[in-house]
Amino acid sequence: MNKTLVRKSRKCLSLYLLRPGFKMSKTKTIVWPKLVLFGDSITQVSFQPNGWGSEMANKLARKCDVVNRGLSGYNSRWGKILLPRLFPNKPSENIVGVTVFFGANDCALEEMKAKQHVPLDEYSDNLKEIAKYLAAVGVSSDRVVFITPPPLHEATWEKECQLKGFPLNRHNAVAGRYAQACVEAAGQCGVRVLDLWTLMQKDGQDYTVYLSDGLHLSEKGNQFVSEHLWGLLEARLDSLPFILPYWGDVDTQDPESSLLSD
Repeated sequence: MNKTLVRKSRKCLSLYLLRPGFKMSKTKTIVWPKLVLFGDSITQVSFQPNGWGSEMANKLARKCDVVNRGLSGYNSRWGKILLPRLFPNKPSENIVGVTVFFGANDCALEEMKAKQHVPLDEYSDNLKEIAKYLAAVGVSSDRVVFITPPPLHEATWEKECQLKGFPLNRHNAVAGRYAQACVEAAGQCGVRVLDLWTLMQKDGQDYTVYLSDGLHLSEKGNQFVSEHLWGLLEARLDSLPFILPYWGDVDTQDPESSLLSD
């Protein structure tokens, strides 16, 4: 950059900082609370229009950042390995909630999708290790929600598989075993759980309306997740205060006093 331009920029900054009423010494960075959504593709695409993640963000606007850490194709094994990169080993007081949503890839049939498959016992252990790690970095169990894989509609998902040139690689009954393991792991860890596999099939209802391709969520499925997840989070998160004052409360004669104070 031109040295003359640098000098001019510094001079302008100095004049700005020295202007009457500027209270730089009293300003503090705002640390927004965070709700972290951690999982596979069902989480990654949750910020699409009418997605369950975007609904969480809408409900928590100006109260809390909703952070999408969904990783398409990932399983609980890879998620556990990634924990130190996503949740650094330091106190995480500003994290008010974490959803852990793995299982749809873990339950892929070993003989058909070996790269993504995770044995049932390991899946359960991985979830427990994830909860244990989160607790170690300051995210207590009451701030964690496990979400089970949703049910699988085999006929619809088989068509998707055939379009890509391979046979059906998942079964609903197997997804159910992983969902049950998730529920049991949640109980052992003392975290809350959203059992989609059971709820979406409750009373013999047509669960296909919740799925777009037999595996991933439709718009109605996203709405279902949003409503049930908010039911678990609302008591803790809805009471979070709005960050920064209401516009009508800003002192127009001295806005810094309103906007830069704690």
